[in-house]
This record gives sequence, C-alpha cells and structure tokens, in this order.
Amino acid sequence: MPDTHLPREELRATLEARRDLGPEYEDALVDSFLEKLDREITARVRAEVATASSHPGQKPAKPDNSHIPVALGSLGIAIPLTAIAAGNAGVVGLFLAWGGIVLINVAYALGRRRH
Repeated sequence: MPDTHLPREELRATLEARRDLGPEYEDALVDSFLEKLDREITARVRAEVATASSHPGQKPAKPDNSHIPVALGSLGIAIPLTAIAAGNAGVVGLFLAWGGIVLINVAYALGRRRH
C-alpha cells in the first residue's frame, strides 16, 4: 500500500517552495503537486483493485439483517397487545405494554452490540 503521508508531505513541500520561489511559480507548483497527487491516487486505486482481483471468489460481506425479524415481531405483537392492554388497564396498561416492547428491543440491540 502506498505511503499515506505522501500527499501531506508533498503539500507542505509545495507550500514551502511557494514561499521560497514567490507567487510567479505558483501555477507550476500547483500543477506539480496535482500530478503527484494524481499518481498517488492512481497507485492506491490499483492496489485496491489488485487486492480485490486476487480474491475473485470472495464476495463482499452481506449486511447483518438479523434485527429485522425482532423488529417486525415486536410490531406484530404490539398491535394486539396495545388493544388488550389499553382495553383492560387503560393508559397504565398501554405504557406497561409498550415499555415491555421497548425493553425487549433495547436488550436485543445491546446483546447484538456485544457480539
């Protein structure tokens, strides 16, 4: 992998040269810096492409969507649970039911974060 400090060092050197040479060389210094930066970017892209092509059978990692069933299950249970809790215990039952649903989802999310 190419040196990641090269653009920063090159920019510092270009700015120092600009101070030494004066504004009349500014265009040439900028062009020179941009050419070096372009070469650096090209080298990095080629390195990434080479790395990716050296593992042709390797597929990109799929996103972890294991949280979707828990979220959908929570919503599916929440509808009848809300009706039952609100009908039997009023607002207190409603808050208890939704508090339980929220706690289950938070516990699941925290458990996933630890793994």
